Amino acid sequence: MIELINMDEHLLHETLGHSSKGNQLKWKYDGYWYKADHMGYEGLTEIIISNLLLHSNVTNYVKYEPSQIRYKSKIYNGCKSRNFLPEKEELIAVDRLFRQYTGLSLTKELAQITSVKDRIVYLVENVKEITRIQSIGQYITMTLEMDAFFLNEDRHTNNIAVLYNSTDNTYRLSPYFDNGLSLFADTNEDFPLEKPIEDCFSLIKAKPFSMDFDEQADEAASLFGRQLKLHFTINDVEKELEKFIALYDKQILARVEKTLRIQIRKYQYLF
Repeated sequence: MIELINMDEHLLHETLGHSSKGNQLKWKYDGYWYKADHMGYEGLTEIIISNLLLHSNVTNYVKYEPSQIRYKSKIYNGCKSRNFLPEKEELIAVDRLFRQYTGLSLTKELAQITSVKDRIVYLVENVKEITRIQSIGQYITMTLEMDAFFLNEDRHTNNIAVLYNSTDNTYRLSPYFDNGLSLFADTNEDFPLEKPIEDCFSLIKAKPFSMDFDEQADEAASLFGRQLKLHFTINDVEKELEKFIALYDKQILARVEKTLRIQIRKYQYLF
């Protein structure tokens, strides 16, 4: 039984700037964050990816569960995740972190660097200098490899973050988060369901170092080594998707399955 929660009496959280595709309805309630589908099937994507990562070497990631959300007389499909922040810690996006310490926009600074590898080095070295997190290069590489496999088109510099502890002025790595706009989840604008899957693959663009997923993942791996290892099969994918037959259109589930079949074949070296 999928939870149905009424959010009419709870404060809507401002998400401006967190996505390149506008504001998603989001609430913090009873120790959880709730997100409603905004562009298509983001909730499904968050849940499927987090469940598949159970079959991987990724341990530090946000886990999502299905939820239905009633808001202003409308019921949305969506997802929820437990709030992973202790009271003493704050999530700081690397763009904000960079601006606080330099007064400059990280996105604009990266755009002035022509080499994808040099862009990655610039971000890693600046974040390392500010935070003293020595493994930030490996963390970025893991992020880019996951984004390449799951086709996350929304990994801008507000969707890469660290955790700051104000009591002792220290930083640590954030769990991997925000995979909603992956697997062609944006059916409202860029990837309507009637668009052939081949066209979707040709149109999707990566962020934040290159528009090519493989280029930025490969350049990061050349600097810091391959990080991601996956252990699931297409049978695991099918079992996960079967759980959502009552919530999402069959055409959506078929698209996600087909996309993951293609990615499993393409990225055999990750398995």
